[in-house]
Amino acid sequence: MTSQVIPHDVQGSGPERVLLLHHWFTDRSSFVQMRAHLDGDAYSYAFLDCRGYGEAIDADGDFTMEEVAGDALAVADHLGWETFSVIGHSMGGMAAQLMLLDAPSRIRSVIGVSPIPASGLPLEGETWELFAGAEQNPANRKAIIDNTTGGRHDDAWLDTMVSHSLERSSARAFRAYLDSWSRTDFHDRVQGNPARVFLVAGAHDPVMGTEALEGTWLRWYPNAELDVLKDAGHFAPEEAPEALASAVELALARLD
Repeated sequence: MTSQVIPHDVQGSGPERVLLLHHWFTDRSSFVQMRAHLDGDAYSYAFLDCRGYGEAIDADGDFTMEEVAGDALAVADHLGWETFSVIGHSMGGMAAQLMLLDAPSRIRSVIGVSPIPASGLPLEGETWELFAGAEQNPANRKAIIDNTTGGRHDDAWLDTMVSHSLERSSARAFRAYLDSWSRTDFHDRVQGNPARVFLVAGAHDPVMGTEALEGTWLRWYPNAELDVLKDAGHFAPEEAPEALASAVELALARLD
């Protein structure tokens, strides 16, 4: 489908521009706690909803990572942002890499937060059934969130995450994005890419933690660096928002 200017909002008025892409479970509101800790004088942050999520929940689409990347570039065009950095959380990290491939001269850096690699994340057997069944089964969503945060959170926290996910995502988009981020593989196109890449992993993330990032992102991007948040699993914006904001702005400050 043709790229479109999807729902978004901008926080801050600083000269350094940053575009943020959310994770699979919910919309751009996943960054709401983190936003309180961002420096709006130094940076301008654009928060986007992918099609099928948040204010774009009724938007039609193919619901692929390629479409997310195209829509994000359309938002940057709309804002008049010639160059900018991209923060991609989880599946948003895969889309950020496609933006880098599509518009390398525009992307100042990619910051991946527990980001899905360019090789996708193959899921087999019972694990695939768990993820695929999460489209219709809230218990599956809860089990995935619990596992990927290291089993550290109580039922109230997990239930809030699941409720928000169900409210802020369409089942059709949720299911289609799973196929895209798990089964897309373009890692041969990013090997040796000289872009500035900053990675943030949660110490309690068993899926996209240090070991997974060392075997993918850090192997393929020669200028990649890794920071680990000790109090986070896979969902750092919700688990450790202040620490994540600090890590992000430290990475952005190092660009110059």
